[in-house]
Amino acid sequence: MKRRDFIAKSGVLSAGAYMAGSGLLASCAGQSKNRELAKHVIDKVEYGSVNYHWPRHVGKNARIGIHGQHKKANYIKLYTDQGATGWAYGRYVEADKASLMESILGKNLDQLIVPSEGIVTEVHKAFDLPLHDLAGVILDQPVYKMLGAAGPMEKEVYSGMIYFDELEPEENPTGIEKVMENCRWDYEYGYRQLKVKIGRSGRWYPHDEGLAMDIRIVKMIYEEFGDEVGILVDANDMYSLQDAIDFLKGVEGIPIYWFEEPFVENLEDGRKLKDWMMANGFEDTYYADGERNPDFDVCMQLAREDKLDVYLPDIAGYGFTPWRKMMPSLKEMNILSSPHAWGSMLKTNYTAHISAGLGNVCTIEGVTCLSDEIDFGDYKIIDGKLRVSEDPGFGMKLL
Repeated sequence: MKRRDFIAKSGVLSAGAYMAGSGLLASCAGQSKNRELAKHVIDKVEYGSVNYHWPRHVGKNARIGIHGQHKKANYIKLYTDQGATGWAYGRYVEADKASLMESILGKNLDQLIVPSEGIVTEVHKAFDLPLHDLAGVILDQPVYKMLGAAGPMEKEVYSGMIYFDELEPEENPTGIEKVMENCRWDYEYGYRQLKVKIGRSGRWYPHDEGLAMDIRIVKMIYEEFGDEVGILVDANDMYSLQDAIDFLKGVEGIPIYWFEEPFVENLEDGRKLKDWMMANGFEDTYYADGERNPDFDVCMQLAREDKLDVYLPDIAGYGFTPWRKMMPSLKEMNILSSPHAWGSMLKTNYTAHISAGLGNVCTIEGVTCLSDEIDFGDYKIIDGKLRVSEDPGFGMKLL
């Protein structure tokens, strides 16, 4: 046996050799993965859609009307000449399907994705999630391990499905008890954080009545669940600065985990709100923003000034690889993340891999879904935390 082979196999390395060679070893591991991917050529792209539904009808939030219950998600499934397949949610315009397909057909997989970094610049982001799934399947490892496994396997998860339920059905509204019924359902399902939609004063109620109802509902939830449940609130940009302050005054003494999108992010109001929170008993409440059409420069300036605590761009809309590239900068600025995942459990589970792979995620948006066409995989909510799947890729299947 060659001496080098013996040293490698026996694990005998001096401290100096290990320190000098650690970068080389990591590089070799990366090259090995790339060589494995290079064996595969994309020879088919399949576009399709799958049906799923939420466990209940979802009504209004501060900005948008009824969300409904039965949904459809587009997907992209990739095939290689070696028989491997990978699939994921895909965002694309119908008219672009042919050109998108042509852009990757016949290409070796290592030309499209680098496991340690994500998709290459030239690849359309519609293929971002499917390529991660495919690479994970070929390398026989869950996506979070491709990302570095720097975060916990289990992470807090909140229900994102507490809407203006007292207003439904429109022809015979059930009242505030419906909100509480839905909170209990989510608690029984395993959630220990509930994100409560507020901002009723912006559109669906007379101003003062809507603000009062926001406060009343949060108080009722806290009175029933106490500290067993963390409360997050989200105004969907429909409060003014004064509304946000008046709401917080109204729920004084109730621990609020975060305040999401009180108003469209701007420097003046963001600074004033955070300063007020720090001076008035809400210093432990995160200010979270950047979900809907985020102004990146404004959000990053607020973060640099220690005003913005959590950044929220959508896991699919912003992109899986862009999230991978952005996370080191967020860590440097000491700003937490929680990629927006509303819509389907697919996005919830993708976010679980960002959390377990990169760390720096404070909580995951949970979207409970049921489907006869999707196997959502081995993701479990345990004691209010979502445990990521250990199966290759994202570990989900089309049925």
